[in-house]
Amino acid sequence: MEGVQSLPPHLQGELMKTLEQMQMKDSLVMYNTLVERCFGTCVSSFRSKSLDKYETSCIENCAERYIKMTQRVGLRFAEHQAMQQQRAADAAAGK
Repeated sequence: MEGVQSLPPHLQGELMKTLEQMQMKDSLVMYNTLVERCFGTCVSSFRSKSLDKYETSCIENCAERYIKMTQRVGLRFAEHQAMQQQRAADAAAGK
């Protein structure tokens, strides 16, 4: 985000607004994917208004695993990006 500082203030604001919108969209996509996956996997009966113990436990475990997986993927992606930036910096420095 070093290049952001060189942008005019009105463009910085537009960029930040766009980034916030992208983050919101990504969050909603992740939430919807979690709901679809866990509901489809865990809920099989519609005989009552509430979930039974198995369904509740299954949904809790599914959601926990999904969140941990997305956090881990995000962490690995950030590590990969850092390595790519370091390689680019090394290449630019002539190493």
